[in-house]
Amino acid sequence: MGPGPSDVHSRVYRALSTQLVGHLDPEFLAIMDNLQSMLRTVFRTENRVTIALSGTGSSGMEATIGNLVEPGEKILVCVNGVFGTRMCDVAERVGGRVVRLERAWGEVFDASEIRQALEGDPDIRFVSIVHAETSTGALQPLSELGDICQEHGAYLIVDAVTSLAGLDLRVDEWKVDACYSGTQKCLSCPPGLSPVTFSDRAVEKIRGRKSKGVSWYLDLNLIDNYWTEGQRVYHHTAPISMNYALHEALSLVLEEGLENRYARHASNSRSLVAGLEALGFSMLVEDESKRLPMLNSVRIPDGVPESDVRSGLLRDFNIEIGAGLGPFAGKIWRIGLMGESSRRENVLFFLAALETVLKALDTGVKVGAGVDAAMALYRR
Repeated sequence: MGPGPSDVHSRVYRALSTQLVGHLDPEFLAIMDNLQSMLRTVFRTENRVTIALSGTGSSGMEATIGNLVEPGEKILVCVNGVFGTRMCDVAERVGGRVVRLERAWGEVFDASEIRQALEGDPDIRFVSIVHAETSTGALQPLSELGDICQEHGAYLIVDAVTSLAGLDLRVDEWKVDACYSGTQKCLSCPPGLSPVTFSDRAVEKIRGRKSKGVSWYLDLNLIDNYWTEGQRVYHHTAPISMNYALHEALSLVLEEGLENRYARHASNSRSLVAGLEALGFSMLVEDESKRLPMLNSVRIPDGVPESDVRSGLLRDFNIEIGAGLGPFAGKIWRIGLMGESSRRENVLFFLAALETVLKALDTGVKVGAGVDAAMALYRR
């Protein structure tokens, strides 16, 4: 129940154990076709270039920025947590000129801020932003940003590592040009692949580069030839078993239905928050509309030994939650309710375990209050 990886369904584990075939075997190529179709549904896009990169979510970050941004081009990076900071690092490494737009950790950006930044610097070609900031639990609204970027001739790059399949994401409707995710969060698949999607205008930009990208392995021009039906030009040996696993994980997502899945994540988060607040905790992100349902960041009150609680949960109940990062180290917990981990029984078990650990540490907590509050919300 940390910030990832999430629990994995037994069907996905079985898929992982399926006999290997070659990466150009007709049966595997059919799986690749199915993967692309299912990913388009989950990303809510018709983009032709929608694939699963061989690498974790960070490879998606490097692939989107590294393929689009050429040396000397300006990129506006919105930084309000760890992963915005990483975007800056990646963009600098490929030769981009980074313009940082910053907010305090735990806050989100207004569309007007981004519009003002683009109006103030017409040389900015890209806007890069995190949809679900895993380090803080903040949810970034995206719906207006694509139009703003296109009005100013910029491309919108979105980090959806934590949000994909757990939170409403509309790549085409919101005019997102490049979006990347990871398998180990709300998709509930082991880490190892990065679903990515590129708009036609983004692909055109990549095709028209004046110089080769710095990464051969993540060169979309080469990878696309392998993923394009009817071409299948060998590029690398794909991780066959991981693609089996993602195929099954996506099947589970679509069987449940995206709207049902979004509602499940939201419901469990609300009940968790109700239980935590009944125990005297407060959420880092105060505005519920700007708060992630799959990653719940909780402020730790004075007198509660942060690391002792996490150790007690792991030692006595086999529950893992995440610690705070950066300026929030020692000040918050990050409680994950992602994919298969987002279940009513997990919420209630966690709250009961937390109450027990807090009581053992003599913090004065009222045992039962958290579970009662969560159950009251579930009953409604």
